[in-house]
Order: sequence, then C-alpha cells, then structure tokens
Amino acid sequence: MEEIKLTQFSHGGGCGCKISPAVLTELLAKVPVGPIPPALLIGTETSDDAAVYQLNDTQAVIATTDFFTPIVDNPFDFGRIAATNALSDIYAMGGTPIMALAIVGMPLDKLPKSAIGDILAGGADICRQAGIPIAGGHSIDILEPVYGLVGIGMVNPQQLKSNAAAQANDVLVLTKPLGIGMLSAALKKGQLDTNHYVELIKWTTTLNKVGAEIANIDGVHAMTDVTGFGLAGHLLEMCRAAKCQAQIRFEQLPFLASALNIAKQGTATGASNRNWLSYGDAIKLADSFELWQRNLLTDPQTSGGLLIACSENALPQVQATIERSQGNQGFIIGKIARSNVIGEVLVNS
Repeated sequence: MEEIKLTQFSHGGGCGCKISPAVLTELLAKVPVGPIPPALLIGTETSDDAAVYQLNDTQAVIATTDFFTPIVDNPFDFGRIAATNALSDIYAMGGTPIMALAIVGMPLDKLPKSAIGDILAGGADICRQAGIPIAGGHSIDILEPVYGLVGIGMVNPQQLKSNAAAQANDVLVLTKPLGIGMLSAALKKGQLDTNHYVELIKWTTTLNKVGAEIANIDGVHAMTDVTGFGLAGHLLEMCRAAKCQAQIRFEQLPFLASALNIAKQGTATGASNRNWLSYGDAIKLADSFELWQRNLLTDPQTSGGLLIACSENALPQVQATIERSQGNQGFIIGKIARSNVIGEVLVNS
C-alpha cells in the first residue's frame, strides 16, 4: 500500500480535470433545454453550484453531483477530499445536505481492493462529519480512478443564495486560502514536503458547513464555492449572473503556505492555462501583473472555500460566523464595484 500512488493513474487531478469553461459552454449550447417547471428555482442559467426545486413555501430540494480523478496519492485522503468537494455545492446554495449517493469508477486490474475500500471509507468519514448517510450509488470498472458524490440537500427558498443576487458595493469574502492546485501539482512531482501536505489536507477536507449559517444573515446576497475554474472564473460567473463588475486586489488574496513560491518557480496546472484561455478576455489585470500571478488567479481549487458577496453592514456578523466555524474570520478580497455591466473582474496588484 505504501507504494501505491493514485495520481499516477490519472492524467489530471481533482477539479483540475474539469472540462474548460469555454468547451463546456460550447457543449451545453447544443443541448436542448426542455420544459422548465415554475418550481425549478435554479437550473443552468446562472452557472450556480446546484439545481434547486421548490416543494412548498418553506422547503426546496438541492441536487448536485461532483466527481473527479485523484488529487493526492493517499486513498483515504482522496475519498475525504472528493466528498468534501461534492457537498460544498449544497452549502454554497445556503442549504444543508440530507444524504448522498456514491459515484465510483475504479481500474480493478490496477488497484487493490484495499485501496478502493479506503477511498470509500474516506468519503464515508466526511459524510459522517456532515451528519448524513451514503444511501446508495453506482460503480463501474474504468481505466482511471474516479470518485465523488451525488449530494441531496434542503433549503428554505427565502434563504437560497444564487450567483445572480450580488449587488453593487457588496464586500467579497473568501473562507479558505487559495493555491490548492499549485500544491497538488508540486505533490505529483514529489516536491511537496510533509508540513505543506498536512496543510493541504486540512483545508481540502474542511467542510463548508458555514454556508448554511451565513445564508441566514441579512445582507448576504450571493455565494458560490471556488473550485475548478479558479477564483477568477467563479467570481466572473457571479458577475455575469448578476450583471456586475468586481474589483479585487492581488495583495489581499490569501494563499496556502508555499503556494506563492511554487507559482514563482513556474509551476502551474494544465487547467490554469485552459481556464485563462476560456475567460481571460473578461479579466482585466494590472499592467504590472506577471504570469505566476495570473496562474494563481486561475488555479483550480479542490475543494476550495466559499466566495461571499455581502453588504458592509453584514460583514461583522459574516466574519464572526466564519470564525466560530473554522477558527478565522475569512479573508476580504475586494468588492462588487458597480452594476449594469455584462460581467467582468478587475484585478489590481
């Protein structure tokens, strides 16, 4: 078991293996939408994290799915990260998960059953922390290891948070540091030391439970989680949905220890460049920006934190709620500058 390295079986790890935003848009454009019932509060229109279907005045079902190839070599840690990431979409909508279904694809001729069992155990461990069962699922024998969850949750429609609700003058708050893709790339090259690996696992297995609490705060207008499209990509999705412009400062962005050094040495994931090619025309960088900084903006996060747009009046309560949940107040990274624009992100140094 010590010799098994899960990442050697996959061409790209974690949310870094997602289809690029540009290709995904092209593919979805060819798919018939079909009838949209009035009870479907959120579908594909606003690039939100999950679909939401209203049952009655106080209850709506949240449905989402997320799965990917290994981002780390340890099977148990891989399962934990994948489950944390999958449930994050429910919390980002302001909801609470109630159950999950497992998605399992494994190369049975390459991986021992004990390793596969550890992956499943890691996912179950996170679901126990979330207080939900894995109530079923589906498994297949494929060439690359794949694991994830279908997440089902509930939310009061009055507390539902969508990308489309961000408002001018909102403060932007991030709950987790960035740089996960950078550290995972270094890990695959054998260049990540034990201390930084421990920090990587700490943040990637921290459930975004705080989203359900934040959704109840007056003045919190929008939330999303930062995953495969990087901070710039997911913030841009929010801006496009809400028809607004965001301004952030690079020097205010939080990063995992060593992520800056790894980026400055030229390390980047393939997804980082694909992300930039997909949406870079809507990201306005300061003239002094360097390539390593751009790579950090588009670095895929697995599983990243919540990005919150809230009024200044709500900010103290938002920060206090985050601190109770995870021991820090989160990170203020910028603001929603103005409304009535197609959607763009300005990044100052």
